[in-house]
Amino acid sequence: MMRVRVFCGELRFLTPPPTLYLSHGFKNSTLSYTHKHPSSLISPNYATHNKRFAVSASSAPSLSGSGAEYSEQLVDVGAKRKKKGIAGIDQGELVDPKLLADLDSCFCEFNGVHIHHKICDAESQTQSMFQSQTVSHQIKKLGYPMILLHGFGASVFSWKQVMKPLAEVAGSKVLAFDRPAFGLTSRVNLSKHSSPETEDTKPLNAYSMAFSVLATLHFIKLLNSEKVILMGHSAGSLVAVNTYFEAPERVAALILVAPAIFAPLTTPNMVKENQSRHDSQMKEEDSSIRRNPILGLYKMMSKITKYIAEAITQMMKWTLDILNSLYRKLLSAILRSSLAIMLVRMAIDKFGTAAVRNAWYDPKQVSEHVLSGYTRPLRTKDWDRALVEYTAAMLLDEEYKTKTPLSKRLHEISCPVLIVTGDTDRLVPSWNAERLSRVIPGASFKVIKQCGHLPHEEKVEEFISIVENFVRSLVSDSNEQCLQQAI
Repeated sequence: MMRVRVFCGELRFLTPPPTLYLSHGFKNSTLSYTHKHPSSLISPNYATHNKRFAVSASSAPSLSGSGAEYSEQLVDVGAKRKKKGIAGIDQGELVDPKLLADLDSCFCEFNGVHIHHKICDAESQTQSMFQSQTVSHQIKKLGYPMILLHGFGASVFSWKQVMKPLAEVAGSKVLAFDRPAFGLTSRVNLSKHSSPETEDTKPLNAYSMAFSVLATLHFIKLLNSEKVILMGHSAGSLVAVNTYFEAPERVAALILVAPAIFAPLTTPNMVKENQSRHDSQMKEEDSSIRRNPILGLYKMMSKITKYIAEAITQMMKWTLDILNSLYRKLLSAILRSSLAIMLVRMAIDKFGTAAVRNAWYDPKQVSEHVLSGYTRPLRTKDWDRALVEYTAAMLLDEEYKTKTPLSKRLHEISCPVLIVTGDTDRLVPSWNAERLSRVIPGASFKVIKQCGHLPHEEKVEEFISIVENFVRSLVSDSNEQCLQQAI
């Protein structure tokens, strides 16, 4: 008889007979195996290279099976161990977003997308946490609901701490929803939705700015209110402002938190001054031409040269438009490729949680609860493809690129505007927010000290106090208008 001793999974051969007796050292776990011919499972090579294998005391695999079957089991175990998650989230079992919903989560279908949202209503005045009952009563008269628009990579979770206080401040409902590609809103596969039959109609891209604007207007109707206060954070501020320009009569006020909107370098006043200077120079030139005919001939030749240059420039522009079209098609193909999806997964895995920490003034204050709230959407199906589609829509959005740039329309905003930022915002610098407040007529600008890119998460009490003062000013303005109408 040949004996085999197992020490920590190591198999040693003492003698090479046809019968194998395996002693494991655990009670009731002795196995016997009659071996007449060498097999691929146990061979002299095992003795030579001193290879290892594991034997379970309670459920050891049958050694009467083939060596290939047993090796497949070992490969499966190894594959499971090698599985790596994205930002700490296992990617082996991705689920439908609705399975990750909270008890207070709601879903509604809009243009084929199941949008996740939450609604918080104002509590009674006796439960109010802010200011006196008199102020609360005045705010109640305003009664404008609020719609909260999160930034890139965020979700409804970002507004978790402020939804109830904001409902008390506004004296009405507060609604926050996940824009497509984020949170628990369903991920739309555009390749499945687009077909040759529907190519002419071109259905609305769920990841485009136009869709986010229409979804916001949809929720305004859902709240059954004539006007609402739109609050946008970071990239959500873009949605808020674009929604205002789409339907200004439905927006009572704008609150822009750390707005990711590039402020123009020149203010409208400077533009008007430059225009007046240009007009005065033209008048002076006309008077000088009348006095000197040679100068007039020179001016005429200059204009002809200018027209020729403009014609050449226009031809160059047409050529560039053709090249740009080809470039956009190539860029679209690259962005929607498997390579782009792989790069998105790598970026989220390496920089996802780091970006959340960096958004705070003190990264050490970011708890595991906050990180889990931001990474939970990584458990949804097709989250990576949705982010790629969102990026492609943002870079290739034809509809909003053909319109007048937003930076050139900011001075047209006529509703009350509040801009709030942190003094240590590493993502969107506070000086840009200050410059933005100078471009928008009558905008209020507030800075929270020792605060980063997320004032509504990092400095909740100060943030709510600033918003409450702003809403109180809206109430006083509304009361004055009512008095003037009565008089």
